[in-house]
Amino acid sequence: MRGTGWKRLAGMAAAFGLAAAAQAVPFWGAKESRSADTMPSALAPGEWIWGGDDKAMGPMVMLVSLTEQRAYVYRNGVLEAVSTVSTGKPGHETPTGVFTILQKDKDHHSSKYNNAPMPYQERLTWDGVALHAGGLPGFPESHGCVHLPSEFARRLFGATTMGMTVVIAKDGVSHSDMVHPLLLSPVAASGADAAPVPLAADEPFRWTPDAAPQGPVSLVLSRSDQRLVVLRNGVEIGRTRVQLRRPGLVLGTHAYVMGSGYMQGTFAQFPQGRAPQWMAIAIPGHEDDAGRVLDRDAIDNVVIPAAFAANVYPLLVPGTVLVATDAGLVPQTTGARVQVVNADPPHTL
Repeated sequence: MRGTGWKRLAGMAAAFGLAAAAQAVPFWGAKESRSADTMPSALAPGEWIWGGDDKAMGPMVMLVSLTEQRAYVYRNGVLEAVSTVSTGKPGHETPTGVFTILQKDKDHHSSKYNNAPMPYQERLTWDGVALHAGGLPGFPESHGCVHLPSEFARRLFGATTMGMTVVIAKDGVSHSDMVHPLLLSPVAASGADAAPVPLAADEPFRWTPDAAPQGPVSLVLSRSDQRLVVLRNGVEIGRTRVQLRRPGLVLGTHAYVMGSGYMQGTFAQFPQGRAPQWMAIAIPGHEDDAGRVLDRDAIDNVVIPAAFAANVYPLLVPGTVLVATDAGLVPQTTGARVQVVNADPPHTL
């Protein structure tokens, strides 16, 4: 009896172990971010880039390209993250269109597919389409959901809010700006079209502050385009040509946050001769930048039209983010695309 009892207990324990293993949630994709200078097309299945996030920096929007099998995340109109995805396979295609996050469930299990785990689920439709961590073979394999790498899905889950806009696009159905997005968001937080418009040949700069009367401000400097773009609350409100005294420099992508002080010395191109102090933010591939102050040579290298500078200067406050990149801002230009901008700013400046 005793031997039989122990065998029975051992069998029960083994069965329990198998059941527990069956309930274990898999981990999909890479555990760490690639460098911010990585082009989206260079990401292998399961790879992703995440530059950090700060909800105070403005509204977030996500764009999923079924054609590219990639997802792009924008904060305040500027790309901060990108990931490979796997979407609906033939017969279970992921629908295109503009969606909002209807429900969030960190530990969701499917009611349709044998209680399958769907970690960090963010529901887009009530009939079963959602963002969640899942398999990433490098091609569409889901039953309609958008599969994300586990660690990327975890970070996204913490950054999103209920009602946030998610746009799903593909060739032949959606505008090319949405299928092959770049550094600036082609859609507003509302889901409306917001494709960046290049300056006309006779247009030195554009200034439309009424497009977004209030909200956090971000600046994007493209060295390849020699353009400076100003965004407020996720909407472009200004764009200007700039002159680079050393246009041949290739420096990669760097992000900065404005401090409360000013640079020493006089800067002729800034109102009252004062230049804000900018402190580098750590982003993937440039972690050693953290806390480094932008030097005078870098500031002097960029010549901004005085009239445009006079418009922008009053909007700059501590915490404003500046991104300087070699990337192009519109499809007609060539610079390499980049991913990350709004990493967590330093606690002290």
